[in-house]
This record gives sequence, structure tokens and C-alpha cells, in this order.
Amino acid sequence: MSISISKNFYDISVIPKNWKEKKLKYILSISENKSSNSYNENILSLTRKGIIVNDISSNKGQMAESYEKYIKVKKGQICMNPMDLLSGWVDICAVEGLISPAYYTFELNEEVENKFINYFLQSNYLRKTFFTLCKGVASHDNFGRWVLTPEELKNISIFIPNIDEQKNISRHLDKKIDQINSLIENIQKKIKLLEEKKTSVINEVVTKGLNSSVKMRDSGVKWIGNMPSHWKESQFKFYIKLRHGYQFRDRDFTKEGIKIVKITQLDKEGFLNLSNCSTIYDKRLNDFKNILIKENDILMCLTGGTIGKIIKVGKIDEPLLQNYRVGHFSPIDKENINNDYIFYLMSSEVINEQIFYNIRETGQPNIGMEDMNRMKICIPPISEQEKIASYLYKHTQLIDKTISKEKKRIQLLNEYYQSLVSSVVCGKIRVLEEMI
Repeated sequence: MSISISKNFYDISVIPKNWKEKKLKYILSISENKSSNSYNENILSLTRKGIIVNDISSNKGQMAESYEKYIKVKKGQICMNPMDLLSGWVDICAVEGLISPAYYTFELNEEVENKFINYFLQSNYLRKTFFTLCKGVASHDNFGRWVLTPEELKNISIFIPNIDEQKNISRHLDKKIDQINSLIENIQKKIKLLEEKKTSVINEVVTKGLNSSVKMRDSGVKWIGNMPSHWKESQFKFYIKLRHGYQFRDRDFTKEGIKIVKITQLDKEGFLNLSNCSTIYDKRLNDFKNILIKENDILMCLTGGTIGKIIKVGKIDEPLLQNYRVGHFSPIDKENINNDYIFYLMSSEVINEQIFYNIRETGQPNIGMEDMNRMKICIPPISEQEKIASYLYKHTQLIDKTISKEKKRIQLLNEYYQSLVSSVVCGKIRVLEEMI
């Protein structure tokens, strides 16, 4: 069967006349150069950041009982993940080593520039073109997966220029992508500094207040340090109530209905992400009215690698239910503590450091009600709490807007990167010698 992705990937009207159409099977083949089970070779993994060497000496990364079936990879060979065509990758190996036979490792059958072929394959990942050719298979755990079979891959068409133009294209893309990556790295550094500034501002104000000339005293709590002399130091349990959600099981879930907010719905950007919620039957709403989530509620992840992640719920227009390991925090007495102040206090290092101090390892990190109740907090008068919350809202919003703009710049650069690679390797943009 002959397969072409020309209609999806190429604009035939702009393909240079000297570029020749070929099937990938004439250009590359899948290596079967298997390992002799040597433990002295690098064990490799393919990631979006490229092909990396696993540290198996300290039990980090992949560690198999045997590498007998692993494929030997030489420096300069292209490796591809054919099983994950949405978030997987393909790249050139910079070192020799062994890689899983689940990946495709390519031998080049004719004189071609390996970087040009690699950029062609990467562009198909970026545009998700390969995904239109993949087939579903069942894995050992019965979860569906999608794979680009060797037969499908080999019959894909590619338009290819002469070897000199291939090399020009590769050098041009190398140069441009280095520039893009450098810009992205600088923006990411700026974002990190802004996030650190935001954390610093919150921590400073919820422990020292807004008046720099106020008399201070030692709180006696290492996580708080000095605080205004008229503030109280107390325990979490006297001011803030922690509510756990319900431990829904797989048998509870339905195809549609009331959405369940799990820890994965607490987005790191500080909002509820309801795009992939589990649901239960609408008729069960009355059974769970005590765990309904409302606007301005404060929610925190109490387990796993994102423990301590916190959000304040924005406007919602549907019933939402709280899952078990999502923590819900509210004032015990609104006369003594302000809800917005709780949010900033819970976002500060005062709480974050105590969370990690109290974490219990039971397969994955967890923080429980007793741990939270013992935590030390500092409490200003209620009128001062309101001023602090108002001040932090204004200042953190400014920082968040700047961070959002910088992330948008990264998004635009990634879009430009995708467009650039696709346009150059399919002939829409011709690379001349003077452009390199």
C-alpha cells in the first residue's frame, strides 16, 4: 500500500522543481543491531529535550534486568518514538549507547543529510501529521495506545533536494533554532525571577505587615521569625478549617454528569482546569452538597508531586464536587480571619516550608489534617488582614500579568519555530547560501 502525507504536509504548488519525491523506505531502514547485553554501555532515553543518558548507577532512570534486546545506537543516528505521536519525539543521538527496541533507530540507505531527515520527522511531530496515520493497539494493561507501524512509516512520501541544499537547510535551521532557544531560555529566566519576586512579596507582607516602621518582636517560630509586636502567633486549627473531599471510586464515575475536582484540576497557573474531569450522575448531587465547591473557595493539593499547589476558585456556573485529596480551606470565624488573607498565608513560605517539614511518605508524599492543624501561623488584626489582602492582590496581579505576557512570548516563539521548520523542510522557504 502506498501512503502519502503530501496533502497534509506539503503545498504541492510551491515544491521546488528540483526536489524529488521519494518514499522513506528508500531513504532509511529500521536498525536491528541488537545489544550483546553489555552493562558498560550508555543506556539512553528519548525525550522532548533530546536523547539523554540514564543514570542507572544510582537507580535513577531506566534499569532493566537485561539489555539483550536493546538496540545499539551510534553517534549521529536518528531515534524515533512511534508509540506516542502527540507528545513523543524524534532526534539525533549525540553519544553511543543502547536504547529500547520499542523505539525506531534508523540506518540511512543513501547519501542524505541526517539533520535534514531529522527535521522532516520532527516537523511531522510538531504538526501532528503522523498521528493521522497511526493505528490503535492494546497494551498489556488494556489501555489503548496509538502507534505508527513500520509499514506506514516506510511508505510516507518526502520531497528531498540535492545533498548540498539539504546541508544548507540543516545549517540554517540549526542557527535559527539556537537563536530561538536562546530567547526562550532568557524569557524563562525572567519568569523565574518574577515568580521568586511574587513569593518574596507574599512572604514578606504576611509575616512583617505593610508598615516598615512598626515595632517588631521574635515570634518564637522559625518559619515566621520576627513579626509586628501586636500580631498573634497561633496554631492553624484555631483559625482555619480544613475540609477533605469525598473519596470517589472508579465505579462512581459516569460518561457525563457532575464534575469532580481532583488534584489534576488544580492548575499550576492558579485556576481550575475542568477540561478532563471525571463525572458522576446528576441525581447524586443531594448526597454531596457538603462538598460543593463555590466561587472564592481556597483549594490545595494534599498529595503527590504537586503537594502544596494552591488556587482560589474563580467564577463557576455549574456544580462541582471536591475529591478526597483536594483540601478546602475556610475561616472558622470570619470575625477573626479574612478568607483572602488565608489564601495569601497559604501561598506563603510560612505554610509551604511547614508542609514539607511535616510530609509523610507513604508511597507518595501526603499531608494530613493533624499536620495542618499543628502548623504555626501569624495573625494580624482583621482590619490589617483586609489591607494586606488588598495590597497583595494588586501587586501579585501586576506580576502575574507580566508573567502571562512573557509566557505568551514563549508560545509565539514556539509557534514560529514550528512554522519555520515546516516551511523550510517542505520548500515553502528556500534557503540560499547567503542566509546561512
